[in-house]
Amino acid sequence: MATPTENTSAAQEIWDPDVAVIVERTRASRTGPLHELGVEAARRALESIERPAGPQMRSVRDATIAGPHGPVPVRIYRPVAAPPENAPALVWFHGGGMIMGSLHSFDRLARDIADATGAVLCNVDYRLAPEHRYPVANDEAYAALVWLTENAATWGVDRARIGVGGDSAGGSLATATALRSRDENGPAIAQQVLFYPGIERRTDRPSMREFGDSPFLTAADIDWMKNLYLGDDPSTDDAYGVPALADSLAGLPPGDPRRRPRRPPPRRRGSLRRPPPRGRRPHRPTPLSRRRPRVRHAGAVGDAGASGDIGGRRAGGGTIPIRASGMITPRPRWARCHRAGQEPAAARPARRP
Repeated sequence: MATPTENTSAAQEIWDPDVAVIVERTRASRTGPLHELGVEAARRALESIERPAGPQMRSVRDATIAGPHGPVPVRIYRPVAAPPENAPALVWFHGGGMIMGSLHSFDRLARDIADATGAVLCNVDYRLAPEHRYPVANDEAYAALVWLTENAATWGVDRARIGVGGDSAGGSLATATALRSRDENGPAIAQQVLFYPGIERRTDRPSMREFGDSPFLTAADIDWMKNLYLGDDPSTDDAYGVPALADSLAGLPPGDPRRRPRRPPPRRRGSLRRPPPRGRRPHRPTPLSRRRPRVRHAGAVGDAGASGDIGGRRAGGGTIPIRASGMITPRPRWARCHRAGQEPAAARPARRP
C-alpha cells in the first residue's frame, strides 16, 4: 500500500477560512496523530471541545432502549418545523471512528441536522471499541431502527418516513443497518443520509495518498481505528462490518442528502412495486459501493451513483454527491451546503429549548 505523501500538498492548504483557524490551532497544539494519543486521550480531546449551542428545538428528550448487549441511550430531537404527529424521522449514528463520540459531543451536529431537515432525529449512543468490538455497535444501530419504528406513534413519527444516517463511522453503521434491514425483512427505510461514510478499510487511492497526512486525521489513524473495532484480519470482514463488501445493492433505500424522508406513494392495485411520483424518475438502490472486491472511494461512488453505473450494473440515480471545498470530514457544514446565501450555522446566536 502506498505511503501518504510526506509533503503537505498545495491542495491541503486551500482551506475554508473557518477551517484554516482550526488548522493553525491544531498544528500549534502539537497533539500528534490520534493513534499516538491513544483511545482515552482521543476521547478526552473530542469531549473537551467547546461547541456553540445549536438551533433551538421544540423538544429534546432522552430515552433508553433495550438493546441486544444491554441498555442503549438515545436522544430524540424534535425541531420547531416538525409537525406534532406523523413527522419524518432520522435514526442517526455519530462519527468517531467507532472508538469515541457521545450524545454530548455530537449534540450540535444533531441539532443542525434536525433543524435543516425538519425531521425528528434519534441520536444513538452506541457502545464503543475497543471495549465493545464488532458486531456490538452494528447490533445496537439496528436495534435503534427497530425500536423507533415500533414506537413511531409514541414519538409522533410517521413510520413510513423513517430514514437512517450518520457521519464517518456512523455512516458505515447507517449503511450496514440498511443492508441488514433488507436482508432480514426488517423495517422499511425511507432513505439514507450519509456524511463521508467510512464504508471500507483504508484503500490505496489518490485522495488517501494526497490527504493521508492531514493535521486532523491520518491514514495510520484510520487503520488504527478500523482495527480496534473490526480486528486486525481483513479476511474476517463481512458486508455489515465493511459495507463496501456487499455483493448486491438491490432493495436498498435511496441516498439523497438534499431531500427529506417522504411518504412512499401508494401501491397500484395488484402490484408489489410502488410507482414513482408523476414527473420523476423512480429511485433505485443507493450506489454506495462497487461489486466486491473493488470499491471506489466516496467521491467516485457519488459520481457513479449520479450516472447510475456501478461496477457495470445499472443502479439508477439514487445518490446525489455534494462536495464542500476546503472542508474537513469531522465538521460538516450542513447549513453552508444547503442554505446558500445564509450565514453558517456556527455563526447563529446560541439558542436552547
